[in-house]
Amino acid sequence: MTSAVTTMKPEVSSRSESRIWKKLKGSKSAALGLILVLFFVGIAILAPLLPIADPAGTSWSAIRQAPSAAYWLGTDELGRDILSRMIWGAQASLLAGVVSVAIAVLIGVPFGLIAGYFGGWLDGIISRATDALLATPFLILAIALAAFLGPSLTNAMIAIGLSYMPIFVRLTRGQVLSVKTEDYVEGARAIGLSHTLIIVRYILPNVFAPILVQATLAIATAIIAEASLSFLGLGQQPPAPSWGSMLNVAKNFLSQAPWMAMWPGAAIFLVVLGFNLLGDGLRDALDPREN
Repeated sequence: MTSAVTTMKPEVSSRSESRIWKKLKGSKSAALGLILVLFFVGIAILAPLLPIADPAGTSWSAIRQAPSAAYWLGTDELGRDILSRMIWGAQASLLAGVVSVAIAVLIGVPFGLIAGYFGGWLDGIISRATDALLATPFLILAIALAAFLGPSLTNAMIAIGLSYMPIFVRLTRGQVLSVKTEDYVEGARAIGLSHTLIIVRYILPNVFAPILVQATLAIATAIIAEASLSFLGLGQQPPAPSWGSMLNVAKNFLSQAPWMAMWPGAAIFLVVLGFNLLGDGLRDALDPREN
């Protein structure tokens, strides 16, 4: 009986995997998104190895210098090299994006699985709590949590993750509700498999694709949220570099030194664009109707 249930479980064949990968590679927008993401990830990882200036090093003789051969992206109000601060700031932004989404997934997906699979009063409690959190705008909730926890990059990541968690609860619950009535799940119940085994072996793998797509898109949102919190002084704390805090300082020198705002703004735009394009490509590639 066990083998019979196993055969009822739909699995992506090697041919289907090949079609998914081919479709993903064939998407120009997804390829562009992947290139942008890999570029920023690469400079963030290689930041300690690159021959660049100290991001916190000041030079009173080079205050607000325009881009030049000596300072490729110019300097800020304290004479710090903007290129160096941009590269090190990529670490904070990408770390915040990935860790925040990981927190949201690790908390939200289990609650969504429980609510969707068991239903009843558990579903009622989890769904009402989720609705209450979703009633508050995401960024407002993140700001409130970050202010409560205290200004730091770690607390900002926790605040962003908890604020985004209800979206994964609702997404996972909806996917589980559609999957748990399938024949292979009913067959697993019929032979007496435990609820834990059914969830882990038969349900979770079949709701993974939309969760992956949502997580990719959520990283872009988390990066914007981290920049917003740092702009407000609730994220990465000076003198550590952060694109958001760099924009906060640059707003005071827009007429005298516009490059101070131009580069961190462009970096946020490009990395968010990259994750959005990659997420859209994954969504199209993993859509069963397209495969």
